[in-house]
Amino acid sequence: MMHDVALGVVHVRIDSIVLPALALAVVFLLGWILLRRRVLGVLTVLTVVGALVAVTNTQVWKVPTLAAAMGHPPVGTVTSVDIPGTVSGFEARPASVYTPPFYRAGARGDNPVLVLLTGQPGHVVDWIEGGHLARTMDAFAANHDGHAPIVVVADALGDADANPMCIDSDLGNVSTYLAVDVPAWVQQNMHGSTDPREWAIGGYSYGGTCSVQTALRVPDVYPTFLDISGEDEPRRGTRDESITAAFGDDSDESVAKFDAVAPLTLLEQNDYPDTAGAFVVGDADEEFRPQTRRLFDAAVTDGMDVRYAELPGGHSMDVWAPALEIEMNWLAHRLGL
Repeated sequence: MMHDVALGVVHVRIDSIVLPALALAVVFLLGWILLRRRVLGVLTVLTVVGALVAVTNTQVWKVPTLAAAMGHPPVGTVTSVDIPGTVSGFEARPASVYTPPFYRAGARGDNPVLVLLTGQPGHVVDWIEGGHLARTMDAFAANHDGHAPIVVVADALGDADANPMCIDSDLGNVSTYLAVDVPAWVQQNMHGSTDPREWAIGGYSYGGTCSVQTALRVPDVYPTFLDISGEDEPRRGTRDESITAAFGDDSDESVAKFDAVAPLTLLEQNDYPDTAGAFVVGDADEEFRPQTRRLFDAAVTDGMDVRYAELPGGHSMDVWAPALEIEMNWLAHRLGL
């Protein structure tokens, strides 16, 4: 019991003790004036000094908690939540949500958000377990006064082996789920930011492709994306097979529907002055590296603010997990952290 209380004390924010300390000092001072007890005078001095130190900390040292001051930075939490497809009708599996150490539950509409997606086949816990998401975000938070974005690992598949290609089609309305349902739920239930500039979407492999598709289709929702080892367009076999699987045939109408969400086509047809993206891929990824590079080059031609990096490795978590860690400072800058 005492151990739990001690943990609670050391993880209290230092800037939150200023007013309580001053109020306590006033109580001690009044007690000293009335009772003339030396111990009350000493307590008055100590509480005033503590309050002054806390004020100075907010302006100079900016150490978030006593635990951090003692070399033990706070950690975030990971929970499983259901994000219903209220508008899309998409039947998603539960999402995993990383809440940063100093998540501001009372700061409605003021928490930056990063939505992450997995590969296919995949489970949302892949980012948590193999991707070491919490460790990466905790390390970032430790270097940024305990602050980090809310990270929502959303399901863009519906089933581990499904491949709905991240579009609205006969295979499920994944695009609308990510563009409408997920942001609405996070804003309502997690106090996610209402400013789109504080939202980003990212993922690896299928999730990387899906992130670019979503960011290009709804740039007013996700103006920032992270594409790790993604394809240059959604795939489910050949292009004709992909179109037929999504829309029932490969007619001109179906091709037009497919092109409406294909990244290369969107980049050719539109400008994205407010969008920025990062592309990361393994230098030994013979299948996906050329595709990721092709999409990056198309974004450069479009005039988009983009960056590109190759990391040692192939098409595996050995590349995907470090990619997020490496790009966190850039993402944080884009999210206003």
